[in-house]
Amino acid sequence: MKPFSLQIRILLTLGALLIAIEVANLLTGNALNHFGVVPRSISHLPFIFTAPFLHGTPTHLMANLVPLLLFMWLTMQWGMRTFLIATISALLIGGIGVWLFGRTATHIGASGMVYGYFGFLVLAGFRSKKIRYLLISLLVAALYGTMLVGILPTSKFISFEYHLFGFVGGLIAAWYWAR
Repeated sequence: MKPFSLQIRILLTLGALLIAIEVANLLTGNALNHFGVVPRSISHLPFIFTAPFLHGTPTHLMANLVPLLLFMWLTMQWGMRTFLIATISALLIGGIGVWLFGRTATHIGASGMVYGYFGFLVLAGFRSKKIRYLLISLLVAALYGTMLVGILPTSKFISFEYHLFGFVGGLIAAWYWAR
């Protein structure tokens, strides 16, 4: 399978999976949201792996879905190995950061991953010193730079902690792996 068709297949599969999970969550009265991250709760620590797949409402999912898939695709341009490293970095650093330092609440949503990929994309082009990747970084920074406001505590119903720690995870991945 060619790289572009593999990338599209991965993105479509993930998009369909997120939508299916949201439908199941709606049908169960948001019962799946129990699998979100509750900071400093030992029993919720494993849910750093499930929380990004859960959303409070279809609107919440749709707000995350387009930038998630776009940023994933752009991150894939560095190659699948680097994409996987960036994904794992955003997932683990974002989730553990929320678990250690987050406000007492159930934290859910893919926005931590969106911010992880965003952090990676903004820094990785500069680290790589390759024109193609630098252009991606500049374009993402110019078009989505206002996302940085999301790492600030602007609303008690938005997990700025997931945004912040996901972003840090993406920056770390870019610093070490975007060469």
